[in-house]
Amino acid sequence: MSDRRNTDGSIVIKKIKKGEHGHHGGAWKVAYADFVTAMMAFFLLLWLLSATTDDQKKGISEYFTPASVSLSSGGAGGLLGGLALSPGASASASSSAPVIVTIASPPPPQPTKVVEETKGADKEKEAQERFKAQQEQVAFNDAQEALKRAIEEDPEIRDLKNQIIIDMTPEGMPIQLTDKDGGSMFAAGSAQVTPKTRKLLATVAKVMEKLPNKVSIAGHTDASPFNRQGYTNWELSSDRANSSRRVLTENGVIQERMARVIGKAATEPLNEEDPLKPENRRITIVLMREAPVLPPELVKKADGSR
Repeated sequence: MSDRRNTDGSIVIKKIKKGEHGHHGGAWKVAYADFVTAMMAFFLLLWLLSATTDDQKKGISEYFTPASVSLSSGGAGGLLGGLALSPGASASASSSAPVIVTIASPPPPQPTKVVEETKGADKEKEAQERFKAQQEQVAFNDAQEALKRAIEEDPEIRDLKNQIIIDMTPEGMPIQLTDKDGGSMFAAGSAQVTPKTRKLLATVAKVMEKLPNKVSIAGHTDASPFNRQGYTNWELSSDRANSSRRVLTENGVIQERMARVIGKAATEPLNEEDPLKPENRRITIVLMREAPVLPPELVKKADGSR
């Protein structure tokens, strides 16, 4: 503002307006908003720390822990320049571009202890089964020797020793009582047990009663056609097996041990080359296994341990 006098002596006051500066910049508002946001996040974090359990904190931590982060850069660069998912991403992204993060769930913990305990239990069970099988094999071997010895020492049935076949099979220990020329176990065409066969079966029963194994009995005939008013080899072989069962139970083998009594007629000949041979007429008594079959080398070991 300045003053000067007119020619007539009056005072003239002149106000001079200087240029206005205009509005101040808005950058401080952005900074203030960031500050308020950060403080809110800070107090929210404090609240979470005080209101959650240790397990919940761990879960939150794992959720925000990245499993893999791309290191290729893009956008405007700098501290807040952002990260691109791949080198081919656009380099013109703004500074507010988000960080691309791949989060993968951590692999489930391996139950190592449970697996080891299971393997240990399986090995222990296998060892127990193998021991049981060895003990059973020893018992079978002892029974075989005892039966041979009992027959040899009894003069009434000593001549039948060549009509007895004892084997070891996966099913168990079969004892086969066979016919021969001039020597039949049963009366011709019937299930009537001969006196010698009864004595032999009683000897077998005395050996068998010392073992706990189940018993299977099968009757067999030769291939000669037999049909007497509908009574065939099937009925004959079944009746002979049942007659043998009765003699065994009368001499100490309890009924509860009988697993099956069947007739097979001529379907399983002992002499396949000549199904008419007398040895195909037989009774097969099987002491059935209760334990798994041993490998051959352990069978020999069990045989040698007697």
